[in-house]
Amino acid sequence: MDIKEIIRKYALKNALDYGKADWKAVIGKVIAETKGNAKEIIPLIKEVVDEVNKMSKEEIEAEISKYEFNKPEKDERISIPNPQDGVVTRFPPEPSGYLHIGHAKAVFLDYVVAQQYNGFMRLRFDDTNPKKESQEYVDAIKEDLEWLGVEWKHETYTSDYMEMLYEKARELIQRGFLYVTTASKEDIKRSRETKIPLKERNNSIEHNLELWDKMLSNEFDEGEAVVLLKGDLNSSNTVMRDPTMFRIIKMEHYRQGDRYIVWPSYDFEAPILDAYEGVTHAIRSKEYELRTELYYRILNILNLRKPTLIHISRLSIKGTLVSKRFLTPLVKEGKVWGWDDPRLPTIRGLRRRGVAPEAIKNFVLRFGIGKQEKVVGWEFLLKENRKVLDKKAKRFFFVPEPVKVFIKGLSKGQITLKLHPTANLGTRKINYDNELFIPLADFTGLEEGSTIRLKDLVNIKLLDKKSRIFKVTSDKEVKKVQWVPLNGVETSVFIPLDLINEEGSFNEDSLKVVKGVSEPAVAELKEGEVVQFERFGFVRLDDKNEMRFIFSS
Repeated sequence: MDIKEIIRKYALKNALDYGKADWKAVIGKVIAETKGNAKEIIPLIKEVVDEVNKMSKEEIEAEISKYEFNKPEKDERISIPNPQDGVVTRFPPEPSGYLHIGHAKAVFLDYVVAQQYNGFMRLRFDDTNPKKESQEYVDAIKEDLEWLGVEWKHETYTSDYMEMLYEKARELIQRGFLYVTTASKEDIKRSRETKIPLKERNNSIEHNLELWDKMLSNEFDEGEAVVLLKGDLNSSNTVMRDPTMFRIIKMEHYRQGDRYIVWPSYDFEAPILDAYEGVTHAIRSKEYELRTELYYRILNILNLRKPTLIHISRLSIKGTLVSKRFLTPLVKEGKVWGWDDPRLPTIRGLRRRGVAPEAIKNFVLRFGIGKQEKVVGWEFLLKENRKVLDKKAKRFFFVPEPVKVFIKGLSKGQITLKLHPTANLGTRKINYDNELFIPLADFTGLEEGSTIRLKDLVNIKLLDKKSRIFKVTSDKEVKKVQWVPLNGVETSVFIPLDLINEEGSFNEDSLKVVKGVSEPAVAELKEGEVVQFERFGFVRLDDKNEMRFIFSS
C-alpha cells in the first residue's frame, strides 16, 4: 500500500469516527505506520483529508470497508496507588433512588480496576437509613448494573452487619472513644463551632454504656440521644470535631423490619466493613476527601487493616442535573415520563434513549481516576454512542415533514438495499412508484431546474415547484435526499434536549417531536430496537403501536 493509500485509510477512519477528518489527528497514525518525515507528508495528508471531507457518510462507509485496521492493544491499566495483584473494590450504593450517569463512572472504575488487577468487585448496599430506602431501589440498581454489563462477586447489605457494628460500638465505648449525648442538634453544632466540649464528653464509661443500652431498648425518641466519637474539637478539619457515629431512626426497614432503631452513620460503618470484607482499594467521591482522617482514625483505634482510599471527581453534565432533589419533583409532578424519561441522566433514561452500555463505559472511563472537576456536554457521550451503534444498527429511510412529489418518467419498481453497509445484516426491499415523499426542508431549498438524487434510486430535476413535479434526468446530482413510498409508516421521533435552561430550572421545551414517514420495513422492527434513520440519526423504537421513536444520537 503506497503512502497516499495509507493516508486515505486513516482519513476515512477519522472522518467516520468524528464526522469530519482532522489532518492533525491523522498525521500520528500515518507516521507510525510509514516512518515518514512529517514535513514531507503533511501537504499530502492535508490534500487527502480535504478530499475525504467532501465525501458523504455513505461513500466513506462504502470505501472504508476495503481497508483493514489493526486491533487495538489491550487497554492499559488504570494507574492506582499501592497497586497489587488481586485488587478488591466495592460499589456501595444507597438504595434510595435510581442510578445515574455519575454512578456509572464510579461503578465502572470499581469494576475495571478490579478486573485489570486480577481481583473482583463487591456490591454492598449501604442501607442504614430506613426513611429513604426500599427493595424497589435494590432491584432497580441490580437490574441497571446487569444491563451495564457490570459483574460482582459478592452482594452484601450493611444492615445485615448491625450486630457486629453494635459490638464494635460497645467496644469503643468501653475503651473511652465513644460517648452518648442527649444534647440537642443545636447544642452539638454549637460545641463543634465554639470548640467547647459537651458536658457528656466527660461521662464515665459506665454511664455511657447505660445510655447506649437505653438507646437500644427504645427508651429514647428520635433526636433525643446520639453517639459521638471523641475526636479533636480543636482540629482545623471540622469533620474530626466529635462526629456522629449512631443515631435513632424509628421507622420500619425494608429488609430488617422493626428489628433495629439505632443506626450507624456512613462514617462509622464504611471503614469497618471495607476492612472486614477485604476491600483493598475504596474509590470514593472527592467530597469525602475531608473524611479520610476520620476513616483511618476508626480503623486505627479498632486495629483493623487499612484499605487504600482513592478519591475521584464527580461527573457533571451540561444541560442537566443528577441530584434527586431536582429530579424527584419532575417525576412526581408529571413533568417527565418517569425515571426512565430519555431526557434524564438516569441509567434507565439513557437505556430508553438507546444509549449502549459500551458507549456509557467508554464515556465515563475517559475521565479516569482524577480529582479535577470537569463539566462536559452530552455530545461526548452521544459521539461514543454513534461509534458503537454505527457498527451494528440497521439502516432505514425516514422522511421528516414529508412532501409528496410526482416524478415523470419513473415507473413502478422495487429496489433491494442492504440493512448495513458493511455488517452482514441482510437486506430489505422498497417498492416505489412515480409518487413518493421527500423531506420538506430539502424541497424548500430547491429552485426550478435543480437536480437532486433520490438516494439509491434515480436523479430527478424539478420542473414545477408549485405543482411539485420532477422528471427523471441523467444530469449530475448536486445533493442526495431521502425518500419513502406513499405506503410508508407514519412515524414520530421524540428528540430529548437540555433538561434545564440557562437559569437552572426545568426546560419546558426539553422534548421536541418530529413527525414523518418511514419506509414500510420499519413496521417489522421489535420494540426497543435501535436503528439508524439515514441522514437523520440513530433512533430507538419506544412504542410500536404508535410507531414512536426516541432520538438517540
